[in-house]
Amino acid sequence: MLQLDSVRVSLPLKQKFVVSKGEAEVKTNVLTVLNNRYSGEASGSVHYGPPVNEIEKDIQKGLKKLSKLKKIELDTLAEISSYKIHPIARSALVAMVLNYLSGETRRYPWEVLSLGSPVGIRSSFTISIDRPLEMIDALSKSEYPIVKVKMGNEEDIMILDALDNIKDKEIRVDVNGAWSCAKAEEMICHLSRKGVTVIEQPTDIEYIREWPHLKGKCSEVTLVADEGVNSLDDYRQNSEYMDGVNIKMEKCGGILEGVKIADQAHEDDKKVMLGCMVESSIGIAQSVYMSSKADLYDLDGPLLLEDDIADGIRYDRESIEVDREIIGGPKLKRDVMERYAAE
Repeated sequence: MLQLDSVRVSLPLKQKFVVSKGEAEVKTNVLTVLNNRYSGEASGSVHYGPPVNEIEKDIQKGLKKLSKLKKIELDTLAEISSYKIHPIARSALVAMVLNYLSGETRRYPWEVLSLGSPVGIRSSFTISIDRPLEMIDALSKSEYPIVKVKMGNEEDIMILDALDNIKDKEIRVDVNGAWSCAKAEEMICHLSRKGVTVIEQPTDIEYIREWPHLKGKCSEVTLVADEGVNSLDDYRQNSEYMDGVNIKMEKCGGILEGVKIADQAHEDDKKVMLGCMVESSIGIAQSVYMSSKADLYDLDGPLLLEDDIADGIRYDRESIEVDREIIGGPKLKRDVMERYAAE
């Protein structure tokens, strides 16, 4: 008999995480747990939610469906992907079941899905919105060679001059859709001259048809779509206007849909970025499993937390490696869980 559980965890951040339309000092996520071992994580966006109560309700709907199954098989992943619940809840359930299949068959999770081994993953590290001087200081002192700078307020222009003094880092920019078309055109030009070649979501998805015009002659800049591109259908509707797509498990509902988007994007000669929410190693595990499908990585979620709640995925600055014992997925740290599990 399957034992299916969920638990809410409140994860303190090392420092306040601020984007153009939201902020958090403590991130509340929901874990799904099968047979007290195999886990998934549901993490809403600091930017667009949804509320954790809604996530929990949909997770319970999914767990109820799973409890009626006599056996969990590979086809169960596709069945979960069809559940009419929020993609964030689907993603957590897919991760839990994939880790279960890995553990029960003694195969690595990526082998269960016939994916390549996760090697050569080099993630960016995020500097969130703050006062310009604090952001510049954080940028110059960062130990990470790939840094993503959050932008999207009236003080963005003050960051530009500081980029001239950053010689030892690759700088990426994420706007979370906060710029107007006019400001995006101006900033893309300035950032291109500063050597920035990757810019995420310069405007709201509503204006994505303008992106080729906003980019102009800055052919070396890659404009990556994130917000508003959640599924393969979304990607197909917007692909001609973007240079790349940021795939997040929470947006697309899990690794099966993520792989479909990545395969289509590469067929279209677009860049594939794998992104994350503010989440633990449990949450980013699916992205690590499909890392062979990507060109760019923004998987720093666990680095933003005071404590990761699981073992199995290691960070050496920008490099991400998996333990040989990752079969069955990351293993929860019970002592840390006791501190952060919500009552």
